[in-house]
Order: sequence, then structure tokens, then C-alpha cells
Amino acid sequence: MSTDFDAGKAMMSVEQALDLLAQRVAPRPRVEELPLAQCLGKVLAQDVVSPLNVPPHDNSAMDGYAFTAAHLPEDGRLRRIGRSAAGHPFAGVVGAGECIRILTGAVVPDSVDCVAMQEDCTIEGDFVVVATRPKPGTNCRKAGEDVAQGAVVLKSGTRLRPQEIGLAAAVGRAALPVHVPLRAAVFSTGDEINLPGTVLPPGGIYDSNRYTACGLLQSIGIQVTDLGILPDDRAAIIAALDKAAVDHDVILTSGGVSVGDEDHVKAAVEALGSLHFWRLAIKPGKPVALGDIRGATFIGLPGNPVAVMVVFLLLARPLLLRLMGAADTVPATVPVRADFSFRHKSGRREWLRARVVGRDGQLWAEKFTSESSGVLSSMVWAEGLVAVPEDHGDVTPGDVLRYLSFAEVLR
Repeated sequence: MSTDFDAGKAMMSVEQALDLLAQRVAPRPRVEELPLAQCLGKVLAQDVVSPLNVPPHDNSAMDGYAFTAAHLPEDGRLRRIGRSAAGHPFAGVVGAGECIRILTGAVVPDSVDCVAMQEDCTIEGDFVVVATRPKPGTNCRKAGEDVAQGAVVLKSGTRLRPQEIGLAAAVGRAALPVHVPLRAAVFSTGDEINLPGTVLPPGGIYDSNRYTACGLLQSIGIQVTDLGILPDDRAAIIAALDKAAVDHDVILTSGGVSVGDEDHVKAAVEALGSLHFWRLAIKPGKPVALGDIRGATFIGLPGNPVAVMVVFLLLARPLLLRLMGAADTVPATVPVRADFSFRHKSGRREWLRARVVGRDGQLWAEKFTSESSGVLSSMVWAEGLVAVPEDHGDVTPGDVLRYLSFAEVLR
């Protein structure tokens, strides 16, 4: 990531921040060829072009009987002369007054042009009586109907889901070129932070942010190294950051980059590289630090647990996806109606923890009772976030807002 960010003192919107990142951030160039079974969640590094039609031949969409529509006698009576099953095509020619038994997915011979469903047919010995008069093409799937030979079926930058991997297999690919996953180092700082499972000393709290951050990184396919908890000691933090930068693409922290007496992360980053504070026009999560440590991207998230998740999903996730080579990095939102009232001060986009329910043919958002960025349980209750725009006044029931589902970003 380029180190010449100049955020200035004014707050910027997430959109402005993402536009700036798009100009300054380039994907990491490492690419490897992996078998399909290992490609889930990876980012495709090259377009995939189909070398064949899918399906490769005309085939039947139904179990039934295949014949030429124009050759169906007035009484609908056809002599059955053979059978075509998936993987076992009929090798002969179907003439006038003749048909073959055909099963779903089986090759449709060139000498026929339609398939009558078996429910519309009656069997009389070696003859089939067709009750309807199908048109040419009825119940026939044409070669290349799904994918045409030479078509780009998957574009570079696509995050590979099960359906993309299935499509790659359908065009004959056993392996794909993908971007090598990013390697991220995560650590917490603070003498008050303690490992879960230990006895809390006076003034101590358990470390939740590091586990949340590790899970968020892993959810987008990043390889995570958990560096544990570092004390409030500048020399120790500098040494840890310096070592982590050697073999990691990203270093992520939460808290510790403010100006307090024991906030040593800021000075440590500046001693090793560069650091830039961005004041985002969002709530929760106004402060975020981005920087560079010996070529590794540094991301300093806020210290409050809800702000950690909100800033990660809105800013860090798109940044990391771009570093991973992904083309589609900005999550989609959908319109919902507010099922609540809310006092809102203009100037910052406020993200409220919410659930969505369907009622009267519309989606309605219910808000969590508290807006505190320290209430991590609210993110367990919530199924997504509702955005109250910067220029929106107080929210009243029925107002249309945008909703970001966790299902869209936690996958």
C-alpha cells in the first residue's frame, strides 16, 4: 500500500476513503495453481475461458419419448425403436412414425427435434401413443445453452464460491490460478488485557477484540498468525511489529494508537514505517489508522469491540479484498423501513445494530436497544447494520434506510 495518504483534519465518508484506497492499493502479485478442491474462498487470478459448449450436445429436459414433431401421425401412434440414456446415446436414425425412449440428460439424436413427456404418452406393446402434439424444440436443451465455447465463464478477481468452483469443473478445469492468500499478524496490547480462561486480576479485562479480529480475517480467507498480547512497553511492541513485518502482508491491531501515556503502538509504527490517521464520518468507529511497516500494510482499528467490527466490515474488509486481488470489494445494501425512532445528529453516518423482519410485503428493521460501542452482545443479537445517512435528521418509523446484512460480509 502506498504511504502517501493525506487525510487531513476533515472527516471523510467511507465512500471517499474507499475511492482513495482504490487509487492507492494494488493486489499482491503472488499466484499459484491449486486443485479445485482447494480453491474455495480464494481469488481467481486469471479469466477462465470455456474450451467447450455446456452442455456439449443437445439433450432431453424430461423423461419421455423423442421423435420429429412433423412426423407424428394423426393418431399419435409411434413405433419405439430404441433408447437413449445419459451416457448411453442412441446410435441409429429415427424415421417417420418412429420414436425412442429418452431419459433426462440423454443425447437427443440429430434425427429428432422434440421430446414428449412420459406423462403424455401411453405404451401399447412396441408402440407409444402421444396424447399431445409438441412443437419442435419441446423439452430439448440445446448444446451451449448454459455456456458457449470460447465464453469467459469466470472473471479474474472473482472470489470463488461453491458455484464458481462447480462451473469451473463443468468446463473441464481441474485446477485454477488463484492469488496466494494474504498473511496477517494480529496482536493486542495493554497490561489490562488477559487471556480467556485465566483469573482476572484487579482492573483486568478479557481479550475479545483479538479473537474477533482473527475471525473477521479468516472469514475472507486470510491466513492469520495470532501474536497474543503484548505489554504496554514501547521496545517490546517495536520488536514484535518489526518481526511480524518480515513474513506477513498485513499487521492488524485494535486500540493503542491514540495519544495516551500508554498508547505505544502509534510511536512503534512511526519508528518502523509510516502511519496516517483517518477520521471517518461514521459512528461507531471514527478513528482508524493505516500505515506501512517495511512493506506490510498496517491497520489500526478502534478499541471498542463494536467499532472493531464496524470499521473492519466497512473499510478494512474492502481494503484487504483489494489486496487479495478481488474485483468486487464493496458489500451490497438493501432498502428497509425503520421500525423504530432514533435521535440522530447530522454530520456522521451512524450504523445501528439491527434485525430485519418481513411484514406487509416489505422489510422492516428492528434496532438494538443500546448504541454503545462497548456492547459486543449487540453484534450477536443483530443480523446486520442499518445506516442512518449523514444528512438524515431524526429517524421516525417508516423511514427508508439502507441495510447491510452480516450474511453479505461474514462469508
